[in-house]
Amino acid sequence: MKFNKKYTLDIAEKILKIDSPSGFTFHAIDFLKKEAERLGYKTSLTQKGNLIIEVEGKKKEGARGVCAHTDTLGLMVRSIKSDGKLAVTKVGGPIMNTLDGEYCRIYTREGKVFTGTILSTSPSIHVYKDAGTLQRDQDTMEIRIDEIVKSKEDVEKLGICNGDFIAIDTKTEITKSGFIKSRFLDDKLSVAILFSVLESMATNKIVPAKKTYFMITVYEEVGHGGSWIPMDIQELLGVDMGCIGLDLACTEYDVSICAKDSSGPYDYEMTNKLIEIAKKEKLSYAVDIYPMYGSDVSTALSSSNNIRGALIGPGVHASHGMERSHIQAVESSVKLVLEYIKQ
Repeated sequence: MKFNKKYTLDIAEKILKIDSPSGFTFHAIDFLKKEAERLGYKTSLTQKGNLIIEVEGKKKEGARGVCAHTDTLGLMVRSIKSDGKLAVTKVGGPIMNTLDGEYCRIYTREGKVFTGTILSTSPSIHVYKDAGTLQRDQDTMEIRIDEIVKSKEDVEKLGICNGDFIAIDTKTEITKSGFIKSRFLDDKLSVAILFSVLESMATNKIVPAKKTYFMITVYEEVGHGGSWIPMDIQELLGVDMGCIGLDLACTEYDVSICAKDSSGPYDYEMTNKLIEIAKKEKLSYAVDIYPMYGSDVSTALSSSNNIRGALIGPGVHASHGMERSHIQAVESSVKLVLEYIKQ
């Protein structure tokens, strides 16, 4: 089946531009829900806010699930400082030193949006002796708001409060050489992969072998995105970023098949099947162990769901920082998911 590169990159760019830190994902989910319905699929939302897209299969028994998450890392206002800057707390696990100097948006509970910059509390080499050496963490980082504010009271008058979400600018760019550079490819690139599969199925009238639930989750980065899944799912395939570095085999050009992560081994038969498909389809792939990693499938398995689980994803370099992948990895991932659900 021909890979629709234009659609895949277009949907990836669109969702990467929608701010959706964990707990503040409704704009992204609303967009994805409308896109799934435009493609002709039945959708529903869970109480938690996960998007469920149902695709009927040739067989009536033995449903499958395929999942990716649209929630991202972010920050939240911890408190307002006396000089009008914002103290922050992390949402998920961003590498804080990579955020120094990045632009951001502050979302108030009243629906207002303000821009700002994430900086260390020693932001100038001309003033602070420790400007280059200060440890960057959530206690030494703050938000400089792009408004005339000189006090806590000035900030409060804007409507900014403790608990407001702070979204980090993604700086998304797609190069002529096929690289996709952006924050939060983990896991919006995988969401684009699933929608590429859905688009291909709709365009080419492909019916999966079994009923398949495409699940877009919204709390993966904080550990409970996949805790509930439809009861008739017997096996769940997670699509999340593939790890790169140290002794790992995966590159930015591969679809990674994870045999084990920090939660333990994934299902042996499912993993074997994915490897067999990758070999048969001559995909660029790698099999790896992720030592410091968990997924929605990990959560589903630990939440007493009676399922088998496996995990794949495009190779992503510099995860939780300024991430990068390549269209070759995306294409191999799309083809692997599509062949998996057809069998």
